[in-house]
Amino acid sequence: MFFASMVGIHVFVTGGIGGVHRHGEQTMDISSDLTELGRTPVAVISAGVKSILDIPRTLEYLETQGVCVAAYKTNEFPAFFTERSGCKVHCRVDTPDDCARLIDANLKLKLGSGILIAVPIPKEHSASGGLIESSIQIALREARDKNITGNAETPFLLAKVNELTGGASLASNIALVKNNALVGAKIAVALAQLKEHSNRGDAE
Repeated sequence: MFFASMVGIHVFVTGGIGGVHRHGEQTMDISSDLTELGRTPVAVISAGVKSILDIPRTLEYLETQGVCVAAYKTNEFPAFFTERSGCKVHCRVDTPDDCARLIDANLKLKLGSGILIAVPIPKEHSASGGLIESSIQIALREARDKNITGNAETPFLLAKVNELTGGASLASNIALVKNNALVGAKIAVALAQLKEHSNRGDAE
């Protein structure tokens, strides 16, 4: 994100961002993604926060960091593998043009913070929320039993959830990355067109 911002890239696509880990109030295990979003004026397009994390606390932390969190074509923050997390958002964007105007305003105001645009996984690729959550709970217990913490925890949990879901979570992961890239590309084009139109207006 930092280097993207340095070279003038304002739209950054990823699968899902990191966040506050479950039981983060005890471990203080919080991804640096959140801090970086608070100090880097880049719009990150993702399928939300990985559902192995604590989504409500992650959203609270992003608010503390001054990060605008918007959801694409929905009023609910997506949960990576699934469309719904149960967490509402205050900002909804329905088109690439909406996203472009939001990004442009953030840049013109020079707030210095980023924007998270959360794009739900396509319905046909969404995994069962109940299956994912039960698999996460099993994976979390195993991680605790094996004393797997810190940087090693997320890869372990994702691999375990994939194993427990019979590969369904991996298939969903691939699908959401492709969808994020498509949406992100449309937003980048809309932002470029908005800037071009603005520059022409200034020249006249």
